[in-house]
Amino acid sequence: MSLNPLTVWVLLMVVFLVGEGLTAGLTSIWFAGGAAGAAVAAALGGVLVVQLAVFLVVSLALLLLTRPAAVRLLKKNQEKTNVDSLVGKTAVVVKEIDNLAQTGQVRINDIEWSARSEGDSIHISSGTVVEVLKVQGVKLIVREMGREA
Repeated sequence: MSLNPLTVWVLLMVVFLVGEGLTAGLTSIWFAGGAAGAAVAAALGGVLVVQLAVFLVVSLALLLLTRPAAVRLLKKNQEKTNVDSLVGKTAVVVKEIDNLAQTGQVRINDIEWSARSEGDSIHISSGTVVEVLKVQGVKLIVREMGREA
């Protein structure tokens, strides 16, 4: 049993769409568009070489013209988690930070967090105002305000 080219392109389009639905990472949607274009070419009686050319041109055009905007839109719609929102904020050291002893706590937004300084040998005294540089596991990595990396 032989499938006609139109059926093959429609099946490929469905496979690409299902693959996109499973990944949701903008990986195969462009090829689904290319397969749709090739299906139109097949329905209009285009030979296989024309169908393949349409598939490649449409897929490449969709990839180059729409992917950058789609990626920007997806990044724009990703919200920071509560923990991510702490980066860049200030906190107060409530228990001296000593990386070698693996001790230290800061208070930010009325919550106490384990904290470490950005350098292994740096001690930061209680009462010091610090800036949160990043979150590492359940610890905040901080540096004294006014100090540069």
